[in-house]
Amino acid sequence: MLTRRRMLTTAAGLMALPPLRFAHAAGPAPIDLVARERSLALLPRSPARTPIWAYADDWPLVLRLPRGETFRATLHNELAEHTTIHWHGLRIPLAMDGVPYMTQKPVEPGQSFAYEFAPPDAGTFFFHPHCDTVTQLGRGLAGALIVEEPGERGLFAADLVCAIKDWQINPDGSFGAFITAKGASHAGTFGNIETVNGKPVAELAAPPGGWVRLRVLNLDSSRIVVLDLAGAQGHIIATDGNPTDGPIPVKGWRLGPAMRVDIAFRMPDGPVVLNNVFSTVPRPLARITASDAMAADSDAMPLLSPSHVPPADPRNAARLTFDLTAGHVSPQLEAWLKESGLGLDALCLPGQTFWSINGASWAGQSHQLTPPPLAELKLGQTYVFELFNGTPHPHPIHLHGHTFKVLRSTKKQIVPHLADTVLVAPKERVEICFIADNPGDWMMHCHIIEHQETGMMGYVRVA
Repeated sequence: MLTRRRMLTTAAGLMALPPLRFAHAAGPAPIDLVARERSLALLPRSPARTPIWAYADDWPLVLRLPRGETFRATLHNELAEHTTIHWHGLRIPLAMDGVPYMTQKPVEPGQSFAYEFAPPDAGTFFFHPHCDTVTQLGRGLAGALIVEEPGERGLFAADLVCAIKDWQINPDGSFGAFITAKGASHAGTFGNIETVNGKPVAELAAPPGGWVRLRVLNLDSSRIVVLDLAGAQGHIIATDGNPTDGPIPVKGWRLGPAMRVDIAFRMPDGPVVLNNVFSTVPRPLARITASDAMAADSDAMPLLSPSHVPPADPRNAARLTFDLTAGHVSPQLEAWLKESGLGLDALCLPGQTFWSINGASWAGQSHQLTPPPLAELKLGQTYVFELFNGTPHPHPIHLHGHTFKVLRSTKKQIVPHLADTVLVAPKERVEICFIADNPGDWMMHCHIIEHQETGMMGYVRVA
């Protein structure tokens, strides 16, 4: 039986070797993130290499830093187009949120921009562009960000990362189409090469007898995975980086684009396999084998420190409804553009618009000119958002700058949990609750990137 007693299961020399090279940011030491083209072998049984975009030579780059300490990262743009970095899931000041024009000027080719903030929450996060996202993220421009609670390094015998991402690649190694009309108007354009940590299956190791923390990140632009763990009893201990109130079963957990879970399990002598059971035939995502090192046996699962997110009381909340529907450029937006003396091309609208939030479509790959906000929130007020999906396709909805609690659903039993992205199924109503305690204009959009860039995007104003 699991107890609430924290148990440190590791001692010197018992940590498993990490599967990826990490860059550690301690205190004021800055990190340089150089966005440029690099080469990665992604095609199985082929010498062809793919010209991905990345922030470092390793893919994915994994940064680890302590919670509450100042983090400094300078983005150097060596691409042929402008870019920024959005720090997905972090409750940081608006100026550091990385949305071009809305929070900062875009970083043009040859330019740099310094990000500086102190992450208030520990957990599993990631970072990616918010410019031409369908292309830049499609080419691989993303990284994992692990924020560690002071004093908790070494809490688990092994701390492993699984970054899920598909790629659309031609036989010669070049990229295929990142966006198609069929994909954008349906469930997204899926890649034809499925990878975890850039490989068909992530091959990891952990000491037998020790507790393992498996950080699973869905960095894909379209794919939804359904998780199951074979070979060990797994427990979800964090959602989108936030500790859960208690362990949640892994089996059947749906992980949409941009969502993360941390899974804890005790490593047996035999292999453990993380599977995607979305289809009838399970697909292995990661295989964890026993390493030569041994860990101290313990029946007590290590426990994470409580969340630092201020608790929100839905009984004292204002309520707002957001309908996710098929859409087109709305009459309200057309009227606003006309009053402003602008045309539809001012918003860099793509050729087609398919989606909307509350009947308003904000489509395009630039945020240079913004429509009115979807809602104006009072700073410090608690809100319940009801998200209704009136479409035949699921939508992972992400809110910038805040962490919310997923309360309930009309289609399934919900274990209340903290998140920054919630997957809303067709014809489902989901309620989320949070305190609007971070002032600014905060993006809210679908993280199936083709849906975002063809209309399902807006923002809320907190003031």
